[in-house]
Amino acid sequence: MHRRQALGLAGAALAAPLLATGAARAQDAWPIRQVRVVIPFAAGGPQDIPARIIAERLSRTLGATFIVENRPGVGGGLGAQMVANSAPDGGTLLFISSSVAILPTLQKQLNFDPRRDLAPLTVVCDVPAGLMVRIDSRFDSLASLLAEAKANPGKLTYGSGGVGSANHLAGAQFAALAGIETVHVPYRGISQAVNAIYTGEIDYIFGSSVEVLAHYRQGRARLLGMTMPQRVPAVPEIPAIAEQVPGFTAPNWFAMFAPKGMPAPLMQRLVAELKAMHNDEVLVSRLGPAAAIVRMDGPEALAAQLAAEIPRWEGVIRSAGINPQG
Repeated sequence: MHRRQALGLAGAALAAPLLATGAARAQDAWPIRQVRVVIPFAAGGPQDIPARIIAERLSRTLGATFIVENRPGVGGGLGAQMVANSAPDGGTLLFISSSVAILPTLQKQLNFDPRRDLAPLTVVCDVPAGLMVRIDSRFDSLASLLAEAKANPGKLTYGSGGVGSANHLAGAQFAALAGIETVHVPYRGISQAVNAIYTGEIDYIFGSSVEVLAHYRQGRARLLGMTMPQRVPAVPEIPAIAEQVPGFTAPNWFAMFAPKGMPAPLMQRLVAELKAMHNDEVLVSRLGPAAAIVRMDGPEALAAQLAAEIPRWEGVIRSAGINPQG
């Protein structure tokens, strides 16, 4: 064999593994180079922090650039519907709160149902909510609030981030199960409702732990009860509302979806990456102070949660006489 031929064969043999590695990397690359992670609420909300942590992690592990994009409107419906109408090619994902279980009943004009129009990826985390009053409120316990509400029907007021918001429905369900009459005061966002507590415009609010725990820990507010079925481990001194109002629970959670029809290999890979974040130090450390509990338990758990909560919230909306939009 001529020396030149021998060198050529040796070079080809050395190049073969490199070519194979390059082919594997090309095969592993996420098919869309820039991926939108849509939050269907205004910037600065409680979803922003976990969504950005997850987007940064996926950018590293999937080799694409994941960018968080806020698309507010119609109680989260506009952004959710935009994702549902996007191509199922891995280029658009949805990061939304438990309000997704309210949309099918309350926003009829959208003709949108997450069970039909979106592919579940995972519940990201459970986010407890609490009933908050000002630190100098005359209510020093849930019992005192309930006693006054029963003695003075229609006197107590509670605020929310808007008609049909999760905190509005929590308040409506609380009143129904406690057998009290209260007045709902909607605001343009939960931060305005929190401010209204301090100005004395309203008596109490239901707010997620992301929104209310800091006020409690700073000694500016009291939390009279939490909305989870049992006491929250991060704040065990605060009773579950269900201890005095049997049957009350208002689950609050964040979840991720993809457009329906995403190819199975992409879905499986994305779900695997999300499940791997269950013990992610950054995610756990950033959500821990807000008493949020990271789940990352996959599509089946999210599908089951939707199946249970959509009809439950529909019942609350109907019984409270909250008018669907559209």
